[in-house]
Amino acid sequence: MLAIIGFLMLLTIVFLLFKEKTTPMVVFIVVPTIAAFLAGFSIKEVVAFVESGISTVSEMAVLFIFSVTFFGVLSDTGMFDAIVDKLVKRTGNHLILVAIVTAAIAIFSHLDGATVTTVLVTIPALLPLYRKLGIRPHLLVLITACGMGVMNLLPWGGPVARAAAVLKMDTTDLWHLLIPLQILGIVMTVGLAIVMMLRESKRLSQVTESVESQDGQVLTKEESALKRPKLTKLNLLLMLIILVVLLWDKFPTYFVFMVGCTIVLLLNYPNIKDQKARVKAHAGSALDVASVMLAAGIMVGVLSESGMLEAMVVPLLKIIPASLASQLQFIMGILAFPLGTMLGTDSYFYGLMPLAIQVGENYDIPPLTMGIAMLIGKNLSLLISPLVPATYLAISLTDLELKDHIKYSFLPLWIVALLMLMMSVIFGLV
Repeated sequence: MLAIIGFLMLLTIVFLLFKEKTTPMVVFIVVPTIAAFLAGFSIKEVVAFVESGISTVSEMAVLFIFSVTFFGVLSDTGMFDAIVDKLVKRTGNHLILVAIVTAAIAIFSHLDGATVTTVLVTIPALLPLYRKLGIRPHLLVLITACGMGVMNLLPWGGPVARAAAVLKMDTTDLWHLLIPLQILGIVMTVGLAIVMMLRESKRLSQVTESVESQDGQVLTKEESALKRPKLTKLNLLLMLIILVVLLWDKFPTYFVFMVGCTIVLLLNYPNIKDQKARVKAHAGSALDVASVMLAAGIMVGVLSESGMLEAMVVPLLKIIPASLASQLQFIMGILAFPLGTMLGTDSYFYGLMPLAIQVGENYDIPPLTMGIAMLIGKNLSLLISPLVPATYLAISLTDLELKDHIKYSFLPLWIVALLMLMMSVIFGLV
């Protein structure tokens, strides 16, 4: 019964989000709460679920508030305009070069294995360039998601560490097996970026006039008054320092942006009225993404603490016909991407994977084979899952709706996951 309610809850959430029946915040608060009560939990238990879920995302919500404000104020100063102008001079209208640069930044910025850092390094730096050239931000998030998913196969990435724990082997030893696949994934990320950018260039060729008209927009007096051309180098230095500190990983990410937000306001707008005006100007965007994140925490709390996710795992394996069970590693490898978007990281690796391994062993499927097959798709689903906080940060920075991001990115990312799965078979890993 608990599993049925869990599946119905997720289906209802997806339906309401895609049909735009109400805001994501309302969906994430109301639907899980009703589902918890329908499952027979008491008020005290539901409150405990909510508190647990909120506690897991509260720091992330604080991060969203201050990171959105930080980059918003930097944009007000005109720093990104200066960067974009120089980038445009160097790249011109060579969109393929832009795609390759995007993939490279997403790949290298994820060397630390932190999803939020990758989003904050890649998207704010390149989004103004994408807007200048008329490229849809959907593509920026897609390339970032692919680069992140491939690089998350590093041994210090959460998924590999969890998979190694389930397989009872050393994390580094598992990674050594995955290195050829990871290198191929990097090539595929660049390839995906180029292919999707070629599609985008065809679209842009049909809307050239509208893009050119955007380039000629004139700033209002209020917007011009906010520009700080003399402080561009200092602002750029500040942003680079913030990014270096993030990659250094010695301070909480939210604290880094709290400090950065303070400095950028004091540096560019020392007058208290101007500071209040800048904070107020970006409060709407910051509050919007933070509220969605906190609301999503309720969904995460209900799913994980109520036992729904664990209950949902068993039926997923039971629906596979016995005649196909001997090919379970391929089935799980194919389904790893969509399942990865629905299940949280811990539930996937500590709930679904052990069960799949156990069933597979009955048909002489090695645990390592099953583990690698399931690891690939889950990694690629990282920045498209509603259960991953970084997803909301990415779509908030690009002003995208979750449903639009999923519609645009789901199939391309799944194709990359399937290609990597196919290559893992050729390499003898699966």
